[in-house]
Amino acid sequence: MHKNGYEVIAAIDVGSNAIRMSIAQVDARGNVKTLEDLYKPTGIGRDTFATGRIQAASLHDLCDTLVGFSRVMKQYKVRHYKAVSTSGIREAENKEYVLEQIRVTSGLEVRGINNTEARFFMYKAIRELINKAKTDSHSGTLIVDIGSGGVEMSAYSRGNLKFTEYIKVGSLRLSEILAGLEAKTLDFPQVMEEFIDSKISFFTPLLSQARIKSFIGLGGGLRTIIEMCRAFDSSAGQNFVKSDTLKRLYLKICGMTTSQIAKEFKLAQNDAEVLMSSVILFHNFLNMTDAEGIYAPMSSLRHGLLVDMVDELLDTPGRHEAIGDIISSVWYIGEKYFIDEEHCRYIEKHSTSIFDQMGKIHRLGQRERLYLQVASILHDIGKYINPNSHDVHSYNIIRFQDILGLSERELDIIANIARYHSHEIPSQTHENYRMLESGDGIIVSKLAAILRVAEALDISHKRKVKGIELQVWERTINFNIWASEDMLLEEWNFTGNAAFFEEVMGYRPVLKQRRVQL
Repeated sequence: MHKNGYEVIAAIDVGSNAIRMSIAQVDARGNVKTLEDLYKPTGIGRDTFATGRIQAASLHDLCDTLVGFSRVMKQYKVRHYKAVSTSGIREAENKEYVLEQIRVTSGLEVRGINNTEARFFMYKAIRELINKAKTDSHSGTLIVDIGSGGVEMSAYSRGNLKFTEYIKVGSLRLSEILAGLEAKTLDFPQVMEEFIDSKISFFTPLLSQARIKSFIGLGGGLRTIIEMCRAFDSSAGQNFVKSDTLKRLYLKICGMTTSQIAKEFKLAQNDAEVLMSSVILFHNFLNMTDAEGIYAPMSSLRHGLLVDMVDELLDTPGRHEAIGDIISSVWYIGEKYFIDEEHCRYIEKHSTSIFDQMGKIHRLGQRERLYLQVASILHDIGKYINPNSHDVHSYNIIRFQDILGLSERELDIIANIARYHSHEIPSQTHENYRMLESGDGIIVSKLAAILRVAEALDISHKRKVKGIELQVWERTINFNIWASEDMLLEEWNFTGNAAFFEEVMGYRPVLKQRRVQL
């Protein structure tokens, strides 16, 4: 913070069809005041979704815009910023060249984020709205975020995340994929709806179990959709559209071509194409719930980036709530693969306890603690495929999950921790370990060493250990274990993992049992 008690920060969203920047002032209490919002359309999404590569003309325009944004940031004396790119750049075959040219021309480091990271930032911005939404204490809340490249949906119950999913049926992607069909039919909206139904019908039973009574909508040109709905309901508010009003708009649009939609609602042809798919998507998802309509908080990815920066600068309670949402989404994944929940909760508890007590030895931070926590929950997930070599299967399953708020690099780290929780140890002969980014191998090895000894203490799955207390003496760590049962099997397994632990940590682990009084 500056001496005057506030900091000026910036958030940049390099999206598929527009580049946006918000500059805000944050005070010592975490209050955020927007100072300026900037917006510039871009064609990078259309390039990527149509040809797979961002064309030179679009890239030059993008760089020129970001050079201008950088100048504005300097005028405001911005010291902290986050700049991210989503599917428009992420899915381009030439994304590395694009990000490097942005860095060279503008001086801005733009980080490509995946869908789960984008969703994580969005939900940080609107999490407090979940409790304010019109719902009783036992009903669920559905958040549907329609982006250019895909749709993110998450269900909450009593303020806790229950599940989250992503499907590649974004508004711009749909219009690009199906563009060639409109000239071949007089009922293009029906064709689009059939295609959408084929992608989202899987979620109907999931949503019926969640008893959704509140629906929060994001993206998808929702502000424009609400304005269009006012043609049917002049009493419609700025942030809420009733279910029956959306239904009337949906029925009207489904009887029109995109050219007719553009003319009727005074939209550009490209905007009309995107709005058609958005209306169909919102309508179909809303029909899967018992909600009375869609609440539109008009939050954006930029707002989420600003909130995340505030959380980092001030270590706010929201930072810890967000971690809770990540862990909730991980348990949802575990449930889908029928993990042994009691055992995994036990391992999670003891591995994090060991981590916390060894802070001065491993010198890792809270983010690495999260990696260990996620790996502890999912370490046995590979048993869903085959109990034999389940550690390898665990690696493969975790590696290709969409876990809220985690980057592909972080998923690589977590998958490798789970990969080495059993009998094998990390080796440069293993491609999965060799391909880790610089410095990540030692993170994997340290956290795998902790997970292995925690797993050793419940090798019988009988949860014999009631407490663990570590004592460091020269180059030895005494693991004082309180247990009420015989620990012969656990001690044997613990001893078998001691050599790897000592090699990685530099301290020899010694198990000392303390009898619990019954």
